[in-house]
Amino acid sequence: MDEQTRIQAEAAAFRRLQKHLMEDRKDVQNIDMMNLAGFCRNCLSRWYQEAANDLGVAMDKAQGREAFYGMPYAEWKDKYQSEASAETQEAFKLAFAENVGKPKD
Repeated sequence: MDEQTRIQAEAAAFRRLQKHLMEDRKDVQNIDMMNLAGFCRNCLSRWYQEAANDLGVAMDKAQGREAFYGMPYAEWKDKYQSEASAETQEAFKLAFAENVGKPKD
């Protein structure tokens, strides 16, 4: 596979993951994704923002989230995010307590 085709395939896979999370699995909460996989929609939006910045495109956190979520993040939260249970919040704290202060990928 040549370099351009690889880039196109990776971009298509990213778009499919984004579509799946934003259209097919709105029910899956970010905290549940973090507890299970160690990343969530916010991570993906930050990685998108960082990639844009690396390519010379000025994009802040809010713009990265809006680009990924397809709407302002506050609107997404109002429409689709529910309050995490105490158990889910505790699992998050335990899972990520050891990573506090470590650099992010």
